[in-house]
Amino acid sequence: MPGLTLKGADLSPRKQDFDPIEVASRDEISALQLDRLKWTLARVYDNVPHYRQAFDKAGVHPDDMKTLSDLRKFPFTSKSDLRANYPFGLMAVPREQLLRVHASSGTTGKPTVVGYSRRDVDTWASIIARSLRAAGCRPGMLAQNSYGYGLFTGGLGFHHGAEHLGLTVVPVSGGMTERQVKLIGDFRPDVIFVTPSYLLAILDEFRAQGVDPRASSLKIAMCGAEPWTNAMRDEIENAFDMHAIDNYGLSEVIGPGVSCECIETKDGCTIWEDHFYPEVVDPGTGEVLPDGETGELVFTSLTKEAMPVIRYRTRDLSRLLPPTARSFRRMDKVIGRSDDMFIVRGVNVFPSQIEEIILADARLAPHFVIELRRTDRLDDVIVVVEARPNVAEDVFGACERDLSGKIKSLIGITTAVRAVKPGSIERSMGKAKRVVDLRRKL
Repeated sequence: MPGLTLKGADLSPRKQDFDPIEVASRDEISALQLDRLKWTLARVYDNVPHYRQAFDKAGVHPDDMKTLSDLRKFPFTSKSDLRANYPFGLMAVPREQLLRVHASSGTTGKPTVVGYSRRDVDTWASIIARSLRAAGCRPGMLAQNSYGYGLFTGGLGFHHGAEHLGLTVVPVSGGMTERQVKLIGDFRPDVIFVTPSYLLAILDEFRAQGVDPRASSLKIAMCGAEPWTNAMRDEIENAFDMHAIDNYGLSEVIGPGVSCECIETKDGCTIWEDHFYPEVVDPGTGEVLPDGETGELVFTSLTKEAMPVIRYRTRDLSRLLPPTARSFRRMDKVIGRSDDMFIVRGVNVFPSQIEEIILADARLAPHFVIELRRTDRLDDVIVVVEARPNVAEDVFGACERDLSGKIKSLIGITTAVRAVKPGSIERSMGKAKRVVDLRRKL
């Protein structure tokens, strides 16, 4: 792993730059959370009909919030609630007071719409700035923003947060991979904001152009918007000789900036608990699980004005960990989504499990797709994976047998594996689509 002094830049954290709450006692943090939870619950009860009806139906009132543990008495919010109140039904301010609106793509139904007041946009920028500082960024650095702009929260979220910290921003957006590499060479950015899967596509383009990625100016990659493994982190860091920092967020809660790794530890994303209250629940029962147990992440916003969310079920699977670099708790790497998990003949499988096995094989590239098919009423799994450029085609058969055997041994499912030439699998300009379910089409 690269050291904190990298390519001539000292990336060590400067404690004098920390917000006081980042190093406060747990009692101080808990007291602040309780005050902000009371404010948030009262705000939605008074201003959002959906929450008033949901609280009344559950037999709870904001005045019932006496201790932090009382939050579990309140009902969850789900993506279906956002869609049922499309477009502006969950806003706690009049539509005319919204400064900005973002939304999901809506590829699986109605998009989920989120709104921000002027104060929310300022708060969001300050949280992203805190994340960037934790990741080693400093005022004056140059950042290439390769997240998509528009309704997606990634591009504009990182843009304004970087400006708030004092970075110079190059708003490239996603796509145009050849141009991404050219601008990295010409502008010499210190930082890139990018999904990890698209950074791998940029890496491919470096190599296609015969350019050494380790000689680039990049020192830090802010990678997020999709689950990724530590094996992929190693692939990126070793290829570029830079730090790949995990960050987590989702538009329904605020966008990017809910949590971020600290560069001095890189041991899971620190949750900015002064703005977001985390829980982990059993995905099936909704029961709150103790810290350290894996389940579904649930977040309640503490400072959002236009669209607070109460106990929002993210469907992301992780666990809460004790504080290290800051006084806030951390979240472990997201292992997948409860709705991305697929079950094959009784075995629960996450794409991240297969990714780790692929990245452990030096002959295989980190580009893969999992196809789900059905034959004679039984589900079949086909893993299509690219070989690395230096692997001869006559070795593909051995790669296929070895990967299939490893998956059977470590995960417990039988798969067909098809190794393909480099560049055969379509590259993602944003979030990678790892699973293609063809069962519905048969």
